[in-house]
Amino acid sequence: MKTRRSDRLVDMARYMLERPRTLISLSYFAKRYDSAKSSISEDLSILKRTFQERGTGLIETVPGAAGGARFVPFMAEDEARDFIEQIRRDVNDETRVLPGGYVYLSDLLGRPDILRQAGRLIATQYLRDNIDAVMTAATKGVPLAQAVAEQLNVPFVIVRDDAKVTEGPTVSVNYLTGSSKRVEKMELSRRSLRTGSRVLVVDDFMKAGGTIQGMQTLVSEFDGTVVGTAVFAEGRSATRLLDRFTSLLHVDTNLKNGDLILVTAGNYLQEIYKHEA
Repeated sequence: MKTRRSDRLVDMARYMLERPRTLISLSYFAKRYDSAKSSISEDLSILKRTFQERGTGLIETVPGAAGGARFVPFMAEDEARDFIEQIRRDVNDETRVLPGGYVYLSDLLGRPDILRQAGRLIATQYLRDNIDAVMTAATKGVPLAQAVAEQLNVPFVIVRDDAKVTEGPTVSVNYLTGSSKRVEKMELSRRSLRTGSRVLVVDDFMKAGGTIQGMQTLVSEFDGTVVGTAVFAEGRSATRLLDRFTSLLHVDTNLKNGDLILVTAGNYLQEIYKHEA
């Protein structure tokens, strides 16, 4: 049965939002709504303009018989600034400071609204990149990695410090922690990651970066490529094992002036929106 334009627009928007970065043919939409391809093209133009004006994302069209349209999530810089300021105020609380200079973030990373926005912001940096998987370390980085993977529409894989029988054969690496200088081990199931994958490494909190460096080493064991590294928050560290990463927040703890914590924006503006500088 033929569908009215208003109904088509609502359903098309929902369909594409649920399938980010997936190419959908005009023929599919034409059949779904019993409408001409010319009408579908007009609908897509409306959605494309509205999504871009509202900062929802981009709709890209691919010409040709095998072409179609895909929705690519992104977050506009103004919205990103507002979001970062919101979470900066939430984190800038001395009751969050934990022994060793770490910060309690689990409550924030358990909130769907924050995860949805953080995932969209991190995914914005990789609009034009081909990514096969998002990788994180168990367990606190899992919600954030899942949020990013959802926006990129790719699987996420979890690195563990001990093998589970349900994981099957694993690949393991030893790595040196940046702060305590201890040798630790991390493992990943061989079935979790395809050989040669392009991987985005995501974690909740980073100090020196030893755990993330371990994950990068693990990716190389699968003959993969680390496309980038992103963290929700970075702490102050005398030793930094990573040169390139994106952080949403920068956290200083146990300051010399007597304050327990000072939270500022991370380097996300320079890394995500550098093309607009």
